[in-house]
Amino acid sequence: MPATVEHVISDARSEPFSVALLSLHTSPLAQPGSGDSGGMNVYIRELVAHLAHTGAQCHVYVRAWHHDLPAEVELEPGVRVVHIPAGDFDLEKEALYGIVDEFAALVEDDIQAIGGVDVLHANYWLSGVAGHRIKHRLGIPLVTTFHTLARVKAETGDHEPERRALAEAQVIACSDAVTASCTAEAQWLERLYDTPRERIAFVSPGVEDALFSPGNQAAARQAVGLDEKPTILFVGRIQPLKGVAVAVEALGRMRHTDTQLVIVGGPSGLEGETELALVNHMIEQYRLHDRVRFVSPQPHHLLSSWYRAADVCIVPSRSESFGLVALEAAACGTPVVASSVGGLRTLVDHGVTGFLVADRNPAVFATYLDQIFGHPMLAAELAFNAVQHAREYRWSVTASGLRDLYAQLANRVLVECA
Repeated sequence: MPATVEHVISDARSEPFSVALLSLHTSPLAQPGSGDSGGMNVYIRELVAHLAHTGAQCHVYVRAWHHDLPAEVELEPGVRVVHIPAGDFDLEKEALYGIVDEFAALVEDDIQAIGGVDVLHANYWLSGVAGHRIKHRLGIPLVTTFHTLARVKAETGDHEPERRALAEAQVIACSDAVTASCTAEAQWLERLYDTPRERIAFVSPGVEDALFSPGNQAAARQAVGLDEKPTILFVGRIQPLKGVAVAVEALGRMRHTDTQLVIVGGPSGLEGETELALVNHMIEQYRLHDRVRFVSPQPHHLLSSWYRAADVCIVPSRSESFGLVALEAAACGTPVVASSVGGLRTLVDHGVTGFLVADRNPAVFATYLDQIFGHPMLAAELAFNAVQHAREYRWSVTASGLRDLYAQLANRVLVECA
């Protein structure tokens, strides 16, 4: 079973409660798979929706990235998304650190205007820096979810500016709780950032079973316009971290040459176009022009059809704190072949729900993909087990646990900076 926040306040949801969720660099309204939008967008959107179902009032603060955005949007009853006009609209993600103070000050103004909130929940390190400053100004407990960590990325070859790692350490030292989606992330927080164990709260993301569930493959393929070729699916941004080139090389090394790879997503970040060029080079090298199909980023609610249409989902990431794509694919009955890193080790039970690959070796990916396509009974067994495993993760449980954590922190003395 996935770890969740311990429920110790049975009547927490009977009291009025409000939370400010900070998401400086990306919005729950943005299209996942494009630009800097990805699993974090889905995480925040699903989380606030389910928090609202517990009766909490959610105020989501994001930086305005376009001039014609409304000042705020009611995502659903109990959830308002507030666009904070901090910095130029077209700032690159790498330049956002320079406007954190402006963002924090404007968020603080809005929080005071609405009569205050009970807790701050910062998402990603930039929001954590802003939340740290707001905490001290307003005396509100701070929960931080990093989603990715600079020192973890550095260990896997994705180096981040040192100021990010230092800022993360400062935020952790003053956070009243730091969430971890799995045991691996909790271990990273302790080993790389000296996070006190008692302040780490296990909060696993979930999957919406009303949307992501098994279905008819033929109907799904017709819906998304796929032919009957055996299909491997990659969903995510095209960037080095996500390993699209590894997926293409694995396809080129497979014995089953009738398979195709469908890539749903677009280039992301400063290295996105470089990674796309590498992917196209791999396609040329292995002569895969008729076996690789690119699909533009899809609305989250349509991804279930793509998962059902595929035979296997490949997740060759360098690192993953959790791995929502792997969970959503499994919930749809699609076996996952993934890198043996981070949260993917929790989501994929090797040989039971899919396969894990050490060192992101394309040849090993190819071997496991060939096993699945070459053994229909194995594929069916993996699919069945994947669905059962995915059912252990529910957004309603995530929201319920966080609501109780928020209530606990609202009644504690605030952690002081170390």
